[in-house]
Amino acid sequence: MKQAKQWQPVRLGEALAVLVIMLAIMGVGVIKFGLSPQTPVMLVIALVILWAKVRGADWEKIHGGIIDGIKTGIIPIVIFILIGALISVWIQAGIIPSMMVFGFHLISAKWFVPSVFLVCAIIGSSIGSSFTIISTVGIALFGMGATMGMNPALVAGAIISGSIFGDKTSPLSDSTNLASAVAEADLFSHIKNLMWSTIPAFLVSLVLYAIIGSGAASDAGLGKIQTTLNTLQTHYTITWWAVVPLIIMVICAVKKVPAIATLFLNIGFAIVMIFIERPQTSLASLATTIESGFVSKTGNTSVDDLLSRGGISSMMGTVSLIILTLSLGGLLMKFGLIQTAMMPLVKRLTGSGSLVTAAIFAGIGVNVFVGEQYLSVILPGKAFKPAFNQRGLANLALSRVLEDGGTVINYLVPWGVAAAFAANTLGVSTLAYLPFCFFSLLSPVFSIISGFTGWGLKRQAPTNGTATDATQAVTPEASGR
Repeated sequence: MKQAKQWQPVRLGEALAVLVIMLAIMGVGVIKFGLSPQTPVMLVIALVILWAKVRGADWEKIHGGIIDGIKTGIIPIVIFILIGALISVWIQAGIIPSMMVFGFHLISAKWFVPSVFLVCAIIGSSIGSSFTIISTVGIALFGMGATMGMNPALVAGAIISGSIFGDKTSPLSDSTNLASAVAEADLFSHIKNLMWSTIPAFLVSLVLYAIIGSGAASDAGLGKIQTTLNTLQTHYTITWWAVVPLIIMVICAVKKVPAIATLFLNIGFAIVMIFIERPQTSLASLATTIESGFVSKTGNTSVDDLLSRGGISSMMGTVSLIILTLSLGGLLMKFGLIQTAMMPLVKRLTGSGSLVTAAIFAGIGVNVFVGEQYLSVILPGKAFKPAFNQRGLANLALSRVLEDGGTVINYLVPWGVAAAFAANTLGVSTLAYLPFCFFSLLSPVFSIISGFTGWGLKRQAPTNGTATDATQAVTPEASGR
């Protein structure tokens, strides 16, 4: 009887070759040929499985890698489905149209783009969920920008940048909690230490949005504002009750209510508003809206295009990408490809600047190869923590690097979970808004500068021991990213 081939540890050259081929397939497919990320990622999964089988992996190990990868994404998948339903009922209830009307009255057209960045940053800091901001306030602000004839990619970049800032600086954010937990750093000390890179990135982003956004609204677009206002006020119920769902979100965030419960509360509140405003609404039509999305029928093409969105079905593309990227990440972890590629690099680093830079690029690399935000924090955290401790860098130094190289970058990778969500929700491709997502682009730059200059780089007495692997016990609750 023929004996099964035994699995051998992966060598560095082999791991790098597999990862480079993966990156080439996904990059060429998405960037050169303009494919949606799902197809290239699925092809890469097939090739990784083929490679693993040739090396002697059995199907139990392959299936185990896929299952381990997907398990971490179950809660986010449910959250995305609920967000799809939330968008549709918020539009039908007049919540998003009301935000647009109030926004036109409160925000200056000249300073619209920096105002969008500030609004998303402030509300995001209160809620601690970039996904929620993008899919609620973000949609309203995006609609305003489209009405004024502004570059959709610029407006989307400002929305996403502000939402990421809010998520990154909020103690209610799951990604911020995850980074501090992986590095074994105090949460509030971690947030305070983030400011060394976050505040410069925020201020430069604000200046850039003010410069680029000044005069971005076209004369024709400005002339459409009153027409849009009339259309919204005629066909939707515009009411100050629209702010109640945002208040509910803030209260739930402060009370640490899980994202799923928060979304159900907001969906329920919106449904009550719908039946109060339109008692004739049937359960069948409401169910169709929740499942397939809201269809605006005002007769104004621009408004109808903006407000015909949402529904569970609208999130299925994002959900499929999440399942595929998590499966890929699980396989790469199971076969040790990412770990094998990172560890030799960690051992060769000596200076603080080079160590910080390498950790930043490790987080970026995981985002690029795996497309998953949590893994871009956990994997570099596990790999670099002993090296940071041995070089006399404090846990706070590592936790900041994990945020600057991991959390914020996922929005810039077309096959990344966060990027796919943002692109799908706002209707702007990742490659289109990427050049305008200044906060994500600048955060790692200022973190690297801090590493080489020592500004804000927290230190401690060097250690020779092996750091405790705290990530074994870390299970992010996915409160909304």
